[in-house]
Amino acid sequence: MPKPGHHSLEEVHESINTTTKKSFWKRILSFFGPAYLISVGYMDPGNWATDIAGGSQFGYSLLWVLLMSNIMALLLQSLSARLGIVRGKDLAQASKETYSRPVNFILYLLAEVAIAATDLAEVLGMAIGLQLLLDIPLIWGVCFTVLDTFLLLFLINKGIRKMEAFIIALISIIGLSFLFEMFFAKPDMHEVASGLIPSIPNSDALYIAIGIIGATVMPHNLYLHSSLVQTRKFNKNFKGIKQALKYNFVDSAIALNLAFFVNAAILILAAATFYKNGMFGIAEIQDAHQLLSPLLGSKWASILFALALIAAGQSSTVTGTLAGQIVMEGYLNLRIEPWVRRVITRIIAIIPAILTIVILGEGATGKLLVLSQVVLSLQLGFAIIPLIHFVSNKKLMGDFSIKFPLKICSWIIALIIVSLNIKLVFEEVSGWLASAEHPFYIWAVVLPLAIAALLLLVYIIFSPNIHKKTRKEKHVPHIDEVLFNKLPSTLSYNKIAIAIDFSQADKVGIDTALKIGQKNTKYTLIHVVETAGALIYGQQINDHEASSDKKYLESYQKILTDMGYNVTIKLGFGRPKKVIPKFVNEETYDLLIMGAHGHDFFKDILFGTTVNTVRHRVKTPVLIVKQ
Repeated sequence: MPKPGHHSLEEVHESINTTTKKSFWKRILSFFGPAYLISVGYMDPGNWATDIAGGSQFGYSLLWVLLMSNIMALLLQSLSARLGIVRGKDLAQASKETYSRPVNFILYLLAEVAIAATDLAEVLGMAIGLQLLLDIPLIWGVCFTVLDTFLLLFLINKGIRKMEAFIIALISIIGLSFLFEMFFAKPDMHEVASGLIPSIPNSDALYIAIGIIGATVMPHNLYLHSSLVQTRKFNKNFKGIKQALKYNFVDSAIALNLAFFVNAAILILAAATFYKNGMFGIAEIQDAHQLLSPLLGSKWASILFALALIAAGQSSTVTGTLAGQIVMEGYLNLRIEPWVRRVITRIIAIIPAILTIVILGEGATGKLLVLSQVVLSLQLGFAIIPLIHFVSNKKLMGDFSIKFPLKICSWIIALIIVSLNIKLVFEEVSGWLASAEHPFYIWAVVLPLAIAALLLLVYIIFSPNIHKKTRKEKHVPHIDEVLFNKLPSTLSYNKIAIAIDFSQADKVGIDTALKIGQKNTKYTLIHVVETAGALIYGQQINDHEASSDKKYLESYQKILTDMGYNVTIKLGFGRPKKVIPKFVNEETYDLLIMGAHGHDFFKDILFGTTVNTVRHRVKTPVLIVKQ
């Protein structure tokens, strides 16, 4: 069992108190939520491309791949939730403590590639949906997707209730749309049932099947789920943890089965509409949209299809944004402004989309969508294998390490995914070598990269068994200790507020406050937790960084109290530029002392600024000190 205070997840640990819920239903409902944010990633536009391609080319025969992928997803997401609940760490932070720094950096890059591939699918899907609904050029739709970045940030600032309502509304649009689509299509249920019997017709079907797996079991969702489950505060005894695991599994089962219904509906719709009519080459979402109305006899079929596509692209943006922030903070311990993070991710996705449209034309976007999902599948092994190691570790997981049967199932899933990916890479590279006029670049670049990836997989498989000790990593950017000098008072201030950020600047700020205060001066230390979870959940958050920050504030308070000073503390949550003025304006302070950030223009954009905003929002004089 992890010791108190050793939880490394900074974002959303223990933000909602489930211990106060007395009735059974209120208690179980208090655990529900994380899996629904996860589930939107399982019905994004990338899934649409692979499902449409699979249904139109091979009928119902790949439906079993969807079912198998959903079972895989449920097992893997439950392992991810177990890691977060029991150890209080997300997958990125657990990796950081286990593998070497160079390997962790590569794993971070691979995770970013997966997130970029996810965002690429969202960009293309959203753009295609806008084109189908509004009849605008696809490249305009791609550029328009930049705006949803600001919509997401607006919702985050408005609070978790509004964001959840927005996501639920979008999921409802998707689900209802395909419910009506099934009514129009009238699929043969006997043939649907036959599609649950495993078969791979040919190598093209294998490519689509791997794309379906990549679209369904998404690497970034494993990182995200291990973080979001920690939004629930529960008793950390054996009974409390066991109950949390059970309720989160139920939450995952419901949410992922809903996502399976959407994916299965898309594949069945393609099979019943296109494959049945001999249209085996329908792989583009645009073609599917145009043919739905004449084939199904209702104009609403196409309209609902486009609306659901837009809703899928918009809702999936949330998971990519939060996962990107968690991965960056977990592996690199680097926190940047959320809007900067979002814009960078979206630009990375927009560039290949625009280049594809300009160079290859709008007709190539469907292939790019499928490719993005194959890329996701290729990343899966690098997330799944560490996850299995972490939840199998009895020393770190205690009685909640996974048992032998579950461990075997997990490794079988990992073996299936890795084997399929190796087979795919081998066939693709062999095809390139056979058809290339100048195969030098393949020998010089592609093969070395493929071999390096294989060696990395081997390393992450065996390394935890060879090097069983985990490193103690500092996941919260705090210095070890700050010492204060007791100085004589020279000026008359009765109440002084001091903004604290747990850096060396604290010493200067507090020493300055002590120097200008009087013997009876009341000092208030203010700190704001600004993790991803704090931005979303506000004062409900009680994650690792919040706990750590509270302890640091209390240690500051104790040191100064022992020195004879009258000190109180205030811990806020969210954006410092909003919370600090709120605290200061609630009471009448004679002075607010803040540390200068020392940023230049570009760092201001990247990391954000606080001082300028705060000094405009408070009525109290502000003293800015520099280290």
